[in-house]
Amino acid sequence: AIMKIAFGADEHPAVVDHIRGWLEGQGHQVIWYGPAAGDTQPWPQVARQVAEDVAAGRADEGGLCCWTGRGGSMAANKVAGVRAALCADAETARGARLWNRANVLCLSLRTTTPALADEILKKWFETAYQPNPTDDACLAQIEELDAQRRES
Repeated sequence: AIMKIAFGADEHPAVVDHIRGWLEGQGHQVIWYGPAAGDTQPWPQVARQVAEDVAAGRADEGGLCCWTGRGGSMAANKVAGVRAALCADAETARGARLWNRANVLCLSLRTTTPALADEILKKWFETAYQPNPTDDACLAQIEELDAQRRES
């Protein structure tokens, strides 16, 4: 399915353009958050922009890159309704979608090559959450945490 994807990075190395090109090549509309090539932006700022678009429904899903991928995923997961997953390989991406209903894919700029990005993106987009009692119950607990965050 064609989607609107909020995609951001705190730096702009070549792999960022590769990922954006892959997304656009699949027909997705990409909303870019991040610097021009050669510049940087603070990773929490970029993560917040991507996550808020996903949480508000302005984007169907999100993608986020920073040096390790960890900081971006931590910041994005502070936004209620976001389930950001740092994925270093295609099988992790599959599991994040299948069991965790992840909606923001986080990647490391340090370790993600264009070929690896292709494998991860392909698996991410071809895998859907499969409702089942165990995972539904776990996701309900995540939603309770989100509700508490909204109330505080």
